[in-house]
Amino acid sequence: MNFLRLLPALVGFTALFLAGCSKSGSSGHSGGGHAHTAPHGGTLIELGEHAYNLELVRDAAAGKLTVYILDGHAENFVRIAAKEIEVVAIAGGQRRPLVLAAVANPATGETVGNTSQFEASADWLKSTAEFPGTVTAVDIRGTVFRNVAIYLRK
Repeated sequence: MNFLRLLPALVGFTALFLAGCSKSGSSGHSGGGHAHTAPHGGTLIELGEHAYNLELVRDAAAGKLTVYILDGHAENFVRIAAKEIEVVAIAGGQRRPLVLAAVANPATGETVGNTSQFEASADWLKSTAEFPGTVTAVDIRGTVFRNVAIYLRK
């Protein structure tokens, strides 16, 4: 075969390969042969095509669920205007809605209406280590993600 005939295919393959994410980690989503590490040791949920991540962190002792909004590599916090995020969990065979309130953080300058952190408390979170659920909607920089399937892992 003639090398010049293969050149366009080789260039196209190389461009696709180089356009992919080059970050690596040990947990999180695993598309494209890589993964990202959740900064708080939680469960990462990818939003969009590598656009953003949600990190779900359960504090069993406090019965609290925290959701952080992160960038596509789970390295930087992404502040959003929402005052709350609704999660509908399925735990113990029951539908359990949680309304996670925006959290202000004076150390980072985050405020309600301009934050990356959301929290809710419920007694059942103390004893339920894993559960599936749905984030009903989250608006991140003008893109609304609806009915996002989640699965909290230990």
